[in-house]
Amino acid sequence: MQIPRHIAFIMDGNGRWAKQHHMIRSKGHEHGGKTVQRVLDLCLARGIKWVTLYAFSTENWGRPKLEVAFLMRMLRKYLRERLPEMQQKGVRLHAIGELDMLPKDAREELDRCIAATSGNSAINMVLALSYGSRQEITAAARKLAERVQRGELQPQEITPELMSANLYTAGMPDPDLLIRTSGEMRISNYLLWQISYAELWVTDVLWPDFGEAELDEALASFAARERRYGKHFDEEE
Repeated sequence: MQIPRHIAFIMDGNGRWAKQHHMIRSKGHEHGGKTVQRVLDLCLARGIKWVTLYAFSTENWGRPKLEVAFLMRMLRKYLRERLPEMQQKGVRLHAIGELDMLPKDAREELDRCIAATSGNSAINMVLALSYGSRQEITAAARKLAERVQRGELQPQEITPELMSANLYTAGMPDPDLLIRTSGEMRISNYLLWQISYAELWVTDVLWPDFGEAELDEALASFAARERRYGKHFDEEE
């Protein structure tokens, strides 16, 4: 079966899950955090080498301050508690986004885990934190414009490859499959450049309930698709 090298997840539905279970929103986030580890283990077992998780968007800074503070504490706690397991299982951690916007203690914990796992190679886990794709593309365009202004680069030398090399994801493979939970049919400012040719799969299942059955259904759907990358393949040729 054709297995994607890289899966990107939009982990949606923590708040709705909490509401359905008559819990406060923070409990939904806590259960969503447990799903992250479950899904990472499932992907590792299936030979998937890259997993990118939309953990916190630039727009999420506009949420209530108490919720944002809770999410930052949860991030620190997750990284601190999961680091030994990451080392044991060979998980290499990466992060993309406007990371300077993170609280100092959260950023320090993140940097520590990235450095500690830099030699691991079983699976790559990318956390999109304070991430917005329009902001990412704008920043890349600005960097290239500054190089042109300094005379280091000619406008005609700007290629898609050069643009990719100036994104947060430079050096990472583009996602083959994008999975979104909770049934919402939108991309939400996530990896707009990188998912140009990704296969999309949406489930009504909320993120805290996402598990093996849903992942395998997505993988089976992916394996059944013919990836043409805009080209046409005539069976008679």
